[in-house]
Amino acid sequence: MNVTKTVEIKKTGTKNRKKRNLWLKIIGGILGALVLFMGIVFVVNVISNGLEKKKIESYGQYVNVDEKKMNVLIQGSGEQTVVLLPGQGTPSPALDFKLLIDELSPNYKVVAIEPFGYGLSDKTEKERTTANIVSEIHEAVQQLGIDHYVLMGHSITGLYGVSYVNAYPDEVLAFVGIDSSVPNQPGMDVKLPLKSMQFLQKSGLMRLFQKVSGDPYKSLAFDEHTKEQMRLISNQVAVNSTMMDELRHLGSNFKNGEHLTYPHELPLLLFVQANNEDIKQWIPLHEEQVKQSAQGKMIPMDGSHYLHHTKFKEIAEAFKAFMKQIH
Repeated sequence: MNVTKTVEIKKTGTKNRKKRNLWLKIIGGILGALVLFMGIVFVVNVISNGLEKKKIESYGQYVNVDEKKMNVLIQGSGEQTVVLLPGQGTPSPALDFKLLIDELSPNYKVVAIEPFGYGLSDKTEKERTTANIVSEIHEAVQQLGIDHYVLMGHSITGLYGVSYVNAYPDEVLAFVGIDSSVPNQPGMDVKLPLKSMQFLQKSGLMRLFQKVSGDPYKSLAFDEHTKEQMRLISNQVAVNSTMMDELRHLGSNFKNGEHLTYPHELPLLLFVQANNEDIKQWIPLHEEQVKQSAQGKMIPMDGSHYLHHTKFKEIAEAFKAFMKQIH
């Protein structure tokens, strides 16, 4: 009886070992395949980045700021100048604004500035505080010899812009926001997954996800060449160290600017996304801003956060009409 039980126990033990070994082989195979897959994705990304870098075509011109090169695109030769500033993380600002620039440039001199870390501009190790960013942009404007201008910008420019116009009130003729941020908007103290973002980019997974998800510019009016250039530049500059530092300072920059308001005498025009589902008080927040100005106006628009991608004609026409009213 004991011998039989011993044999059964040995058989059971052998079966269990075989099952365990089989599972270990399966898990090992999966891990091996995953490592191989990640290795291929990484190598493809490195090779692609090297090849794509050579395909990027220069545009605009460089100005020297803080002993580094900042890229600016100037189009049009109107008497009045519009200085355009991008939303946070926009890879190639001058190209991103192309549709709007083409609408404005027959009547205005348009200067699209690519801050450090964006587009074709250099990166910088200087902290991405609002004060540093505003100072660098102002230095670029000075280098171009522009004394008076309208400051127009998308998204985060609503935070940087309110600091800018208070710092240089004698230069800025008006502020125009394109779904611009509000200094006291809620939810800006959230911790962002910066390391995960960098991992996705550096590993090549971000490139893979973009391939699978399709063309984000497909339904937009950009020509194919511009779309391709924007994709190439995005792969080069996305989540670079300068942009990451700007995101790292996002919460503190909003906290430090939450009580800032526009000067009462400064004309203010705000184009605002009418259907913002993330921030329910988006429209009321901008209505409060408009009240800060003696010549304030808000224009709600249906569309995405990047209103200038689809409403560029309407924005240009409303801006021209606004400028006639205030002068």
